[in-house]
Amino acid sequence: MTTNKTALWTPSQKTINSANITKFMHLVNKNYQTSITDFSELHTWSTKNPEDFWSQLWDYSHVIADRGESILENKDKMPGATWFSDSSLNFAENLLTNFERTHNDLEQTAIVFWGEDQIKRSLSFTELKAQVASMAAYLKSIGIKQGDVVAGFMPNVPETIVCMLATTSMGGVWTSCSPDFGVQGVLDRFGQVEPKVFIATNAYFYNGKTHSCLEKVKEISAKLDSVEQLLIVPYANTTTLDGAANYPDILEKYTHAELEYTRTGFNEPLYIMYSSGTTGVPKCIVHGVGGTLLQHLKEHLLHVNLKPQDKIFYFTTCGWMMWNWLVSALSTGATLMLYDGSPFYPNANILWDYVDQEAINVFGTSAKYIDVLRKDDKDLKASHSLKSLNTILSTGSVLAPESYDYIYNKVKTDVCLSSISGGTDIISCFALGCPILPVYRGELQCKGLGMQVEVWNDKGQAVVNEKGELVCAKPFPCMPIKFWNDPEGKKYFDAYFATYKNTWCHGDYVTETDNGGLIFYGRSDTVLNPGGVRIGTAEIYRQVEKLDEVQESIVIGQNWQDDVRVVLFVKLTGELTLDDELINKIKKQIRSNTTPRHVPEKVLQVADIPRTKSGKIVEMAVRSIVHGDSVKNIESLANPEALELYKSREELQS
Repeated sequence: MTTNKTALWTPSQKTINSANITKFMHLVNKNYQTSITDFSELHTWSTKNPEDFWSQLWDYSHVIADRGESILENKDKMPGATWFSDSSLNFAENLLTNFERTHNDLEQTAIVFWGEDQIKRSLSFTELKAQVASMAAYLKSIGIKQGDVVAGFMPNVPETIVCMLATTSMGGVWTSCSPDFGVQGVLDRFGQVEPKVFIATNAYFYNGKTHSCLEKVKEISAKLDSVEQLLIVPYANTTTLDGAANYPDILEKYTHAELEYTRTGFNEPLYIMYSSGTTGVPKCIVHGVGGTLLQHLKEHLLHVNLKPQDKIFYFTTCGWMMWNWLVSALSTGATLMLYDGSPFYPNANILWDYVDQEAINVFGTSAKYIDVLRKDDKDLKASHSLKSLNTILSTGSVLAPESYDYIYNKVKTDVCLSSISGGTDIISCFALGCPILPVYRGELQCKGLGMQVEVWNDKGQAVVNEKGELVCAKPFPCMPIKFWNDPEGKKYFDAYFATYKNTWCHGDYVTETDNGGLIFYGRSDTVLNPGGVRIGTAEIYRQVEKLDEVQESIVIGQNWQDDVRVVLFVKLTGELTLDDELINKIKKQIRSNTTPRHVPEKVLQVADIPRTKSGKIVEMAVRSIVHGDSVKNIESLANPEALELYKSREELQS
């Protein structure tokens, strides 16, 4: 495909020649007698020949398994398609030993950790495997077996990875929440999946303060009737609870344990993830061992271009799927770079100091974090070298075109900026980056290989350069294997397959561009519909947040006089107060750069914007409050008190 647009970044020929995806392309040409020369052709081949693509990926990424004969059964059914049904493997085995086939340096650093309060430490692969062996021996000693659920209430520290790998090494199922969740939020999640072991930190650091967790842990464990053992992992201090096992004691007691791996079916459960829960009790989404591994290997190796000894960082908590995504990078021989704490404490330099001091190659964060830096005009080119950095990843919400400009103007010129999008539902991405493609302003570079991603209009027709629903028209290995406590599969079907027959409807409102990129406008369920015209919320955010006076905003559609009117709430910079002059400036900015339909009828000032614990703003919750409805699960919010700012606003009664 060709385009007249100017690229913000173009890969060098050296980068293209050395990329993993280029080598993979050559392998496909050799083994399948094809003549693929670029990404577009590779993507087309991968979706027309899914069995060949995923089989070739399996071999290329050195999956350790007892490989069967079957690749894809019931390929015309969604749900119902089954991948690699007669193959068995172990997730932890692949993360801890896969890299040895190509690298074989057990003293290589597996994990580097930085935390607030100047805590820094690291683990080699040898040390990591030893701790996993000790923890696995302990779990076996208390009767944990294949299929049992182990729950972590943990910060983003190495011990969390150890506990997950120990659980999965024996075929157990791992689930986790971050320790900033409230008691009810944890119970709404873990209470549904009935873990046998509850692993919790005693305290964590955030924004210069130590936050004790023991009172919450005591209350949660008392209300989880399924829990047979509580394990405390000391982090910010050494306090514990009576009757709880202690992590350091376990390492000491089982110090000489041998690590064994239990291989299970490709489609046996690995992780239980949770929907945001802002419209009710969170859905418990179960992801399989093989689909998760294979999809993550594809994304890390071919889309991110990870290589042995590369250092990859993603700012995440253990309650966000990006933690699960990041951890899988161990299977490539890369080093995980962990951080726990505020990304702005003691100042905004902290994560970029980490990049320079540890020579990080891949830096991942949220779109909101980049937007905050942009608003503050943070000049990282002037303050940091960032010599090692070759890729920046962004997700969580739409990355505004102005944030693309900011990265290249103020962070680094020669870097592949990959905005990526997918979600907890698939524990991975539908759209993401590619090291051999250019970066265009405001666009995600490409669709995921092996994913028949299309944009459909209201008639269910695939369209280009038109807004529509993001769908995946063919099965893929990382589809959830089920929802927990959904024996008939009705909740699962209704969540993704009720809109279009045999097609995954993801709920994103997007445009596919003529060069194969994707532009996202927001979630379909938050699309505004004044006068029957569909408007993506991101289209309004892009304009409003260009203004220096506006720190951030949230927009909803309010039912009004048999129609819908657009209502915009703005959080202003500093001590500014919203007046008629600023309202007119906001409306003019929107009208001049979009359409009159986008212009809000009401613009109101608020002191805070409600968001989930992973940083996503919650338009649906605000819309519910404005209409006098209750928000069913405020425990999913990081700042639920902010909802009060939107309740019974006099300005919205006329």
